[in-house]
Amino acid sequence: MEKWFEASWTSLTAICITAVGIYLAVIIFTRLAGKRSFSKMSSFDFAMTVAIGSIIASTVLSKSVSLLQGVVGLAMVYILQISIAILRRSSNVEKLIDNSPLLLMDGTRILHENLKKARVTESDLRSKLREANVLELSQVRAVVFEATGDISVLHSTDENEELEDWLMEGVDK
Repeated sequence: MEKWFEASWTSLTAICITAVGIYLAVIIFTRLAGKRSFSKMSSFDFAMTVAIGSIIASTVLSKSVSLLQGVVGLAMVYILQISIAILRRSSNVEKLIDNSPLLLMDGTRILHENLKKARVTESDLRSKLREANVLELSQVRAVVFEATGDISVLHSTDENEELEDWLMEGVDK
């Protein structure tokens, strides 16, 4: 238990230097790769964010991972992310890598089978409707479980306003 509070000045200095180095590497790679590096546009983007966090943590706190190894690991994750982003321009690759959005509500009708597929409860759905400031179910045009895991609520107070088909393109019904 005493080891929890032990640290030499040398190890603390190494942690500080490594933290600064890996932090600068993340900034440089993110500037080179673009803003997409930390977006949540696809499940692969989310995995990238987790991988970067893991590499940062292991580089800063693990004696077995050097700063150079951490920077090379980061570089590889960024290269993979850029490569996948380019390959995703092909619809076949996009279908292979990305989850499809799933319709949870079609107007006021709750699609219970799709809720089960998405592992979303009616309670979760109500919560998202409240977050979107839906006051009446008649305002709901569609609720979509996005490929990223987010839930989008498309609604309008104008009962005559229709949902454009383009917005629902690629959404599994």
